[in-house]
This record gives sequence, structure tokens and C-alpha cells, in this order.
Amino acid sequence: MAERRIYISDRDLQQLEQLVFGPQGWGSGAGWVREDVQALAEELDRALVMPVADIPDDVVTMRSEVRVTDLAAGEERTLTLVYPIEADPARGRISVLAPIGTALLGYRVGDTVAWRGPGGVRRFRIEAILSQPEAAARP
Repeated sequence: MAERRIYISDRDLQQLEQLVFGPQGWGSGAGWVREDVQALAEELDRALVMPVADIPDDVVTMRSEVRVTDLAAGEERTLTLVYPIEADPARGRISVLAPIGTALLGYRVGDTVAWRGPGGVRRFRIEAILSQPEAAARP
């Protein structure tokens, strides 16, 4: 699957960089690299960073609630992309450090995201953004 451009707000970038490079993150100087944090760092490196006010309404940002379709199972799910401390998979609150969370970040409605899980590659199509903080803050 070809890489697509992803979009991240400057506010989300600042908070995510703290997660990646802060005291508990990948750049902490601990001499080891966590795969989940490294994957997020790679996504941030390829992102187009935009001011919060310019983020399109159809982009998955932090704390966005999205409806996705599992392409293998044909099932729809509603997920909210959150920071690790807020994660609760049973309630659909998915950490940005989980493979699916990292995969969703910055993609748009209609995009198909893929990630490698324990059972192989999984694919979800983003069907709708049900809520997005940036859109909700606009007049």
C-alpha cells in the first residue's frame, strides 16, 4: 500500500512529540527503542503539520471519534483516538500508541489504513468522523 500524506495539527504535534521524546519516550536517552513509540515518531516525521484552524473536518486528529469498517470482517466500529493514559479499548478508546491508533492518526474519511497485528495485516476504512475537536471549536 502506497503511503499517503497524513495531517496533524500543530497542537497535536506538540503533545505527541512530548509523548515520543519526553522522559518516558523514545528520545529519553534510555538506550532502547519501544516499537510503538518509534512507529508514532515515524508517522510524525512524514506528517504535514497545519495550524489547528486549518485542519480539515474529515481528518482523524487526537480525540476524534471515528466510524471505521474492518475490511476483512465487514463490521463497523466506532473508535476514539486518545492518549495512552485515556485508553479503554472496551469502550472504543484507542491509544495513539496502539498499532491501530498510530495507523488512524492523520488519515481522512475514505482512506484505508493498514497495520500489522498479531494475526497479520489488518485493514480498516475510515467511514466518517463523528466528532473532531478542531471542527467542534469552529464557529
